[in-house]
Amino acid sequence: MLDFPGDASKEIALMKPKDAAEALVEQPAHVVVHILERLSHGIVDSVLLSLPDEKTAEVLAAMETGLSTALLSRLNEKDRTRLLSNLKENTASELKALLEYPADSAGQLMRTQVIAFNEHLTVEQAISQIKRQKHETLQHLFLLDDDLRLKAHVDIDRIALADGSQTLSTLGKPIVAYVQALDPKSEVVDKLKKYQVDTLPVVDIDFRLVGAVEGQGLIDALREDIVSDIQTMVGVSKDERALSSSWFAVRKRLPWLQINLLTAFLAAAVVGMFEDTIAKYTALAILLPIAAGQSGNTGAQALAVTMRGLTLREITVRHWLRVTLKELSAGFINGIAIAITCGLGVYIWSRSVGLSLIIGLAMISSMTLAAIAGALVPIVLKRLGQDPALSSSIILTTVTDIAGFMSFLGIATLLSGMLEAG
Repeated sequence: MLDFPGDASKEIALMKPKDAAEALVEQPAHVVVHILERLSHGIVDSVLLSLPDEKTAEVLAAMETGLSTALLSRLNEKDRTRLLSNLKENTASELKALLEYPADSAGQLMRTQVIAFNEHLTVEQAISQIKRQKHETLQHLFLLDDDLRLKAHVDIDRIALADGSQTLSTLGKPIVAYVQALDPKSEVVDKLKKYQVDTLPVVDIDFRLVGAVEGQGLIDALREDIVSDIQTMVGVSKDERALSSSWFAVRKRLPWLQINLLTAFLAAAVVGMFEDTIAKYTALAILLPIAAGQSGNTGAQALAVTMRGLTLREITVRHWLRVTLKELSAGFINGIAIAITCGLGVYIWSRSVGLSLIIGLAMISSMTLAAIAGALVPIVLKRLGQDPALSSSIILTTVTDIAGFMSFLGIATLLSGMLEAG
């Protein structure tokens, strides 16, 4: 099965869920994942629920979080709670967090139990599976490619009138409008109104179908909610708004400014440790802001990409090692490039090989450390249950300042024999 997961998934799709579960239960979890991730909505849900709970827990833990979250979201509350209870606490908490879409997002408005089939299925196979899933109402279904990405949709009456040997792809109509799960409800309203569709598919960051927003009547209800939000936005929410009072802003911002002040003293203390070195080699004081500035920019870049990934659910805490290694590599390579440029500039200015070497080495080490910090700080805060957007920048500023100062002044101290006093 592992060698031919595509062929195996086609065979599984034609089986009854109970028979499919019996065929999969003895297979390793990673093999089952390779097969299930190729099955369309409805089929994979039924097969998973037919597996023993212990096996299901193994499979969910081995899946990519995006797929397991989408799968769990389509189950009823009772089944979802039961399956999550069999997972390890960290994994279950992560999946629960991903299942909770923001209040004003398409993810909260969508219906997750949608009908979707592989575009290569025949009409006869599709009708057989539709009957097996026993849906009370069905107007049209969605078509997916082999990677479960949304491709088209088919009206149910076209399926009823088509020849049984036709593939669904020949009946499909292009998707004219869709929204992402984290898109605001205002965008849902706009697209429902603009395209005059009765169903709006909802996709994740990889364009995999996770649900659909249905009903033209939803537009009026959403429009009322939006008007209400606009009326109550200023000064009412617990979070600061653009027009909140100055005192409200002070109460929200001042504690973090005080914390930032304390961390600034910490960075200053690091510089104080090398007071004698700076006093002896005054050129170091001139170049010190460059070292700190470059590490700060590197950390900010890594932080921005990681924060975006967490916000858009491209990554979760589980991906910490992959993200960290990627940023480490990027920081190291960028550090080498900047070290060459900076070292050359410093040599032209100072005519000192030692000073050029020191600033070059400092760039490589500080930018590598800053990139690692930029990736890890928001992930660690997320893991601790804190809001990364609230305090990541303050913590990162401290780390990057210390990394820049410590790298530059530490290396200067070690290689002081290559410097000229003054």
